[in-house]
Amino acid sequence: MTFPIRKIIHIDMDAFFASVEQMDHPSLKGKAIAVGGSKERGVVAAASYEARKYGIRSAMPSVVAMKKCPDLIFVPPRFDRYKEISLQIQQIYFDYTDLVEPLSLDEAFLDVTENKIGNPSATSIAREIRERIKNEVGLTASAGISINKFLAKVASDMNKPNGQKTIPPDEVLDFMEKLPIQQFFGVGKKTAEKMIFHGIFTGKQLKEKSLIYLVNHFGKSGKHFYNIVRGIHHSKVKPDRIRKSIGAERTFQKDLDSEQLMIEQIQKVLEKLEKRISEKRAKGRTITLKIKFSDFKVQTRSKTRLHYYEKKEEIYPVVVELLRQEKIEKPVRLLGVTLSNLYTEEKQKSLSVQMKFEF
Repeated sequence: MTFPIRKIIHIDMDAFFASVEQMDHPSLKGKAIAVGGSKERGVVAAASYEARKYGIRSAMPSVVAMKKCPDLIFVPPRFDRYKEISLQIQQIYFDYTDLVEPLSLDEAFLDVTENKIGNPSATSIAREIRERIKNEVGLTASAGISINKFLAKVASDMNKPNGQKTIPPDEVLDFMEKLPIQQFFGVGKKTAEKMIFHGIFTGKQLKEKSLIYLVNHFGKSGKHFYNIVRGIHHSKVKPDRIRKSIGAERTFQKDLDSEQLMIEQIQKVLEKLEKRISEKRAKGRTITLKIKFSDFKVQTRSKTRLHYYEKKEEIYPVVVELLRQEKIEKPVRLLGVTLSNLYTEEKQKSLSVQMKFEF
């Protein structure tokens, strides 16, 4: 084969914003809801699968959506909540690989060619991640697995919602030839119309066009189309910049209503946090305790010192102090601990490069 083989997973949360709202507000489950502005002048930011059956899509004007589904329920967006859930999901990804490239709050690429659990099957890893998201977060996700980012992204749309699709190396070329041009990731409506005008309806017909022909008719994108239909896509999974914090948290099936139970759970959270700190060879000066109550309100309490924390034995008494800082009068749904103001090997290398730079 002429293309490098990597093991890439694309995770895409199912109707993310709408699903979070249905999870947090059980009365909305099974109903057609739209996250967005007002009924009169707003725009749909996201639609539940129940709403999508009526043809409702994101970016659709609210008045149009209401005509399609008069019973549509509009819910104001809560982006802080979506970001909170997104970060919780990303922590699951980091248990498998540090090569994580978030595309948005609800989707990300993972390179698991080499992974932390030593599992050679990217398909198995994707299934395990989806199960953990369901069990630990309460939402469903879909996944695509293949040899590059383009194919993984296309595959993740194949069995939505709550499914996954693997395109193994020996099936790539056949898959691409059969794929309708409208399903090519990155081919928008206008480009698809132009391709159809040129007699290109599937990957097979796209593959029959020469590189010169595609460049002449589609400009710089022509070379990209020429390559992807042959399974060639060199873009690597680009992880985030230097990490600013490391955290761990637990959501409880039953709300905690005693300090002793909370302290017991904090010890479990710290075991996970210490493992992540060790993997990143990091230490930090700020400890933050996150408390989510049964009514989903979130409170954070922090403490910073001049010296660095890196062991759970050092962090534990500070977290207990933060827990007792103010009396907790409501049942607790989630506890999390984050270490920030980090000093990592990655940061050390970055500083070293900066120091060597002459100006």
